[in-house]
Amino acid sequence: MTGQRGGRHSIGRGRDAHRGQGARGQGIVEFTLLVPLFLVLLLGMVELGFAFNHQLTLQYATREGARIGADLVNGGGTLGCGGEDSPNASTVDPIIIEAVDRILTSTGSPIPLDQVSRIRIFKADSTGKDTLGLDNDWTYTAVPFTLSDGTQVNFRPGATSWDACSRSNRAGNTYANAVDSIGVSISYTYRLTTPLAGALRLISGSQASTISMTDDTVMQFNPTS
Repeated sequence: MTGQRGGRHSIGRGRDAHRGQGARGQGIVEFTLLVPLFLVLLLGMVELGFAFNHQLTLQYATREGARIGADLVNGGGTLGCGGEDSPNASTVDPIIIEAVDRILTSTGSPIPLDQVSRIRIFKADSTGKDTLGLDNDWTYTAVPFTLSDGTQVNFRPGATSWDACSRSNRAGNTYANAVDSIGVSISYTYRLTTPLAGALRLISGSQASTISMTDDTVMQFNPTS
C-alpha cells in the first residue's frame, strides 16, 4: 500500500515537472517573439529624436534663407536691375545660399552636407505654394564654390528659371493687393543613426536605411509703396 502511494506521488510530481518545463519553454518562445518588437519600438523612439533634430535644422535653414530673400528682393528695388547696378541683382541668390549654408554648417548642426541633394529658391503662388515652375537650383559640391565677393559655400548654382530682376515687392505687382513671395526649399536624405533598419528586417524584411526629407519656407517680399 505504501509503495503504491509513493508511486502515485512520483507520477504526480513528474507531471507537475513536465508542466513546469512546458510553461518555461512557452515563456522563452513568447519572449523571443516579443524581443524584436520591443527593440523596434525602442530604436524607433531614439531614431525619431535624431530625425526630428535634423528636420528642425533644415527648417531653421530654409527660414533664414527665405527671410534674407524677402529682405533683399531683387538686390536694390528698381535700381537693383539697372545697367550700372546689375551686380546687386546677381548677388541675391548667392547671399541666400550663404545664409542657408551658414546654418547647415553651424556648431551643433547634425546635417552632413553631402546628403543635401538640392536647395531651391522658388517663386510661390498667391497661396504660398510652389506651382509656378520658377526656381533656381543649387547642388552640393565637395569643392567649395567661390561667390563673387570671395565667400566660399558648399553649393554651386544649377538650372535657373527665376531671374532676380523679375522679383518685385510693389503691392499689386502680380497678385491683387499683394507682393511676390519667395520660397526656399531643401531636399535631404536622412540616414538612420541607430540599428533600426536591422531590427525592422527581423519583423518585416524591410531594408530601408534612409528617409527622404524636404523642408520649405515661404515669405512675402517686404512691401514697398
